[in-house]
Amino acid sequence: LLGRKSLMGHAIHLSERELSLMAESGTVAVSCPTSNLFLGSGLFNLDKNIAAGVRVGLATDIGGGTSFSMLKTADEFYKVQQLNGNRLDPMGSFYMMTLGNAEALSLRDKIGTLEAGSDADMVVLNAGATPEMKIRLATVETLAEELFLLQTLGDDRAVVETYVAGEAKKSGLRSFASLSLPEV
Repeated sequence: LLGRKSLMGHAIHLSERELSLMAESGTVAVSCPTSNLFLGSGLFNLDKNIAAGVRVGLATDIGGGTSFSMLKTADEFYKVQQLNGNRLDPMGSFYMMTLGNAEALSLRDKIGTLEAGSDADMVVLNAGATPEMKIRLATVETLAEELFLLQTLGDDRAVVETYVAGEAKKSGLRSFASLSLPEV
């Protein structure tokens, strides 16, 4: 049951023995913060999982949660970590949403990066998509601050473009393959 391709959703009430078994087998603990917060079922402790050597993923769970949005999920994950006394920087959050989840799914060679040969599954985000975001964006000075803004204030309105395998999947957009490199 446990192994590198095993994903254990929620993983909020694990004993030291269970954490050890997951670490030894390479099993992934997948946090579903919107679900756990909505249900009041517990808080995922990222630092505890990492200290035990457990691989970690981040996911939505609409069955018990409130959103399919990874931006909303990352925002709730950030808040959960704050409640646990853990500091999660925005670079870490975006890593978890991209390459971190690709690694959790054992798909690092196919997704999660913009490297040549990777599937071109991506979203283009607008950090000034809402009036509130525009106000906050005016004070942003670093990439980390912009990512934090997207993570905490972003929602579906921040998603400007969506591509799957290089093809635009949001109406009115061109294929990614048709863009010249300087436009990307």
